[in-house]
Amino acid sequence: MPRQLITSALPYINGVKHLGNLVGSMLPADAYARFLRLRGDEVLFVCATDEHGTPAELAARAEGIDVAEFCRINHDVQRDLCQRFDLSFDHFGRTSSTANHELTRHFARRLDEQGYLEERVISQLYSPTDGRFLPDRYVVGTCPYCGYPKARGDQCEHCTKQLDPTMLIEPASTISGATDLELRESRHLYLLQSKLAEQLREWITSKLDDWPTLATSIALKWLDDGLDDRGITRDLEWGVAVDRPGFEHKVFYVWFDAPIGYIAATREWAEAGSAADGSDRDWESWWRLDRGADDVVYTQFMGKDNVPFHTVGFPATLIGSGEPWRLVDRLKSFNWLNYYGGKFSTSDHRGVFMGDALELLPADYWRWYLLSNAPESDDTSFTWGLFAEAVNKDLVGTLGNFVNRTVTQVARHFDGRVPEGGTPADAEHALVQRLEALIAEYAERFEALQFRKAAQTLRALWSEGNVYLDATEPWRAVKVDEDAAAVVLRTALGIVRLAAHLASPFIPATAGVVAAMFAGAPLDGLSPVALAASVLELSPAPTPRARACCSPSSTTTPSRTGSSGSAAPRRPRARHSPSAGAAGWDCWPLRCRRARRTLAIGPARAHRRRQRGSTPGPHRVDRRNRGGPRRGGWDPPVADGYRR
Repeated sequence: MPRQLITSALPYINGVKHLGNLVGSMLPADAYARFLRLRGDEVLFVCATDEHGTPAELAARAEGIDVAEFCRINHDVQRDLCQRFDLSFDHFGRTSSTANHELTRHFARRLDEQGYLEERVISQLYSPTDGRFLPDRYVVGTCPYCGYPKARGDQCEHCTKQLDPTMLIEPASTISGATDLELRESRHLYLLQSKLAEQLREWITSKLDDWPTLATSIALKWLDDGLDDRGITRDLEWGVAVDRPGFEHKVFYVWFDAPIGYIAATREWAEAGSAADGSDRDWESWWRLDRGADDVVYTQFMGKDNVPFHTVGFPATLIGSGEPWRLVDRLKSFNWLNYYGGKFSTSDHRGVFMGDALELLPADYWRWYLLSNAPESDDTSFTWGLFAEAVNKDLVGTLGNFVNRTVTQVARHFDGRVPEGGTPADAEHALVQRLEALIAEYAERFEALQFRKAAQTLRALWSEGNVYLDATEPWRAVKVDEDAAAVVLRTALGIVRLAAHLASPFIPATAGVVAAMFAGAPLDGLSPVALAASVLELSPAPTPRARACCSPSSTTTPSRTGSSGSAAPRRPRARHSPSAGAAGWDCWPLRCRRARRTLAIGPARAHRRRQRGSTPGPHRVDRRNRGGPRRGGWDPPVADGYRR
């Protein structure tokens, strides 16, 4: 079985990330990693904060603090948010680490030795007002290709074209706004990508069946337009220092060192601990073909604006080094997530940000909505109405309703224990066949990296539970044939366990709570046939009815006597408060009615306010709040209480 290496596009360091960043790389990468672990694969999932470049310097300048301290603070904030969203990175590093500095210089030396680096004296924008050269995002102007008026000096985010500051029309300094810019000479290193164009084309063409059309079309368009050599050094103070005579006050370009951060994060992971068997971790066995990486399948996740750097820039570095590095095998790219007519944007402070989202509702609700509506083939739009509808219909109305019906009947008729007695009949065997087909389809869609379709299949599997209960009516059967009702409810509990197991890539906190309710071996590593059959193999044992509604903070009402005269304890009543626990509440939110009401009312109420006009349109995001609306109406808290 191949080993699975997964990387997510590195979140940039300039503040809390928004939901578009999350669904465009980190969240689907996490879901895929979780799916592979369920299947029993060996998985290494790494990521890091991208900390170099002009945006970090500009953001630190705006905050009035040293850029290194700015990056340290924001790395901690982003790491905390990733943990609270249950992103299961094996290692979450930093591109400012020693490992990344050393590896970046290593690749630069190798490229130089192979004849793919060249010193050039170029004309570069200089601002007399600011007293410095203005590389990359220190310049803003009009894109010469598409006319976008806010194009940055390194790339136009509208048409994704790579740019040089001197190409911009009516350029201006982002520091002072000065437009009296002049050209001055500066010496820089260039990566001779043009000499690698044919090797890159041959490699990209070999991936036409493995990558989305979005990714291959962007990569091939770059090659068809003529691949230019790329400057890989900058006149900046913050970054990986260039170890070359005459370049003492220059650093490597952020898009040269950032992808190398994937390798550095793997090295840091290896240095941080030992393997499960007690042996030392070997990071090179995941990346170098001459060290054992020939059995690795490498999958990358990113937004479409990052495709050129991962299909051309980073591969050019690896190929040009002349060393046997593992190139990406599978690449999943995503379109934009839009927000009321414009795309989510960190630089424009527009949208819903991760910290604010978690202040409103637990992570599982956001994870489900974003993955089940991922912008895979086209741009998609986030609205509060669609969010409320998806969560209420799927998590509450389908999964939550099925679990609630099942547990309620078990508690009422079998004292909250997995029922004993009876033998599965035709209805159960037919159910197993339908489940087997759905599980196989679910696995097939996940393997194809089709997250929306995987969510549709999972939703269909949840619905099978409700259909089964409607067809078998255990609440009626128990009055005439207790064994028949026992079979139905025992099978339904098996479906609950299966549904939670398969849902863990989407809603891991909820799935974990449900899995903890059942004794016995986990379902990891089982085939679709074995998983489907598991619904009939649940052993009669106590099922923690009280755990479904937070026994630590519950109160149990007096027992009532059933028709047999035995005491049948009623369901406990949960006392609610948000918690910092993995599930986000002090009970399982899909089971407890009060949490269900909170879920159903919260986002929908905000949406209705907007429709009535009490919230003045879609909110722009205030720079200070890092995610709160700028004015009026609905007012989520500052992300993590983080305000500087």
